[in-house]
Amino acid sequence: MINLRELFPAEDFRFRMTMRRGDPAHFFRAQDASGRLLQRRRYWLDQHPALYAGLMPEGRPLLTELKELANTWGLETKGGISQLARHWEPDFLLLAPDQTDRFRLMGGALCFPTGWALGEKLGHTLDFIHGVVPGLNDSIGPAIDQFLHGLKPGLAFQRSNWGIAATDELNLHPARGIKSPQQPVSLDGLWLRVENQMLLALPKNHGVLFGIRVVLQRLDEVGREAEIATGLSRALRTMTPELAIYKGLAQVREPLADLLIESV
Repeated sequence: MINLRELFPAEDFRFRMTMRRGDPAHFFRAQDASGRLLQRRRYWLDQHPALYAGLMPEGRPLLTELKELANTWGLETKGGISQLARHWEPDFLLLAPDQTDRFRLMGGALCFPTGWALGEKLGHTLDFIHGVVPGLNDSIGPAIDQFLHGLKPGLAFQRSNWGIAATDELNLHPARGIKSPQQPVSLDGLWLRVENQMLLALPKNHGVLFGIRVVLQRLDEVGREAEIATGLSRALRTMTPELAIYKGLAQVREPLADLLIESV
């Protein structure tokens, strides 16, 4: 479920570290009875396996620990990281601190990325990975680092990020060249794209498991609730120009904000 009121409060846009307790067993277990989600994951893994899954040698202990944990959740745990990705619905990333205590991306499966490539980020620190997002490191970078270092075994937390896409495709890998929203805009031709994220500690190796489930909702459906439409409109108008460019919304955010208010 998407808590849109939490995602779009009645205030100007800012980066938030809003966390809520979560249940990792429920998050990672299958939720799509139709099986279409796994079908799409397997399609992309079959087409370009190196684009969507990878593991650094330093990440092998993290993968072993993850499989031990996943076994307690009743998940498939045979094989390597690509095989897990064929059986698990969420994407997942493995992080671990380096010798300077900075978290680095050690591996994962990312079949449904929101505009970034796993292979380009493997081995890099979080501040490097987040550096492409204008204002994020300065705003909440230290809070993210503090939170990850403070994660306690047995506790899991969830948060959400949002964007707007011109397609209901789950896989927005940059290699696919899918365009961002263009003018003229219409609410029934755009989708709110929410990443529901799960974070929990891998204590044996001082690592962190980062799970991602993408949820899509067409904007004309979002606009039916006045409070949410108003909050999203305000967020679009008040994000920085640099962030609007990064999100691919610079040319459409004003007319889109107007449409959302008109829909109320």
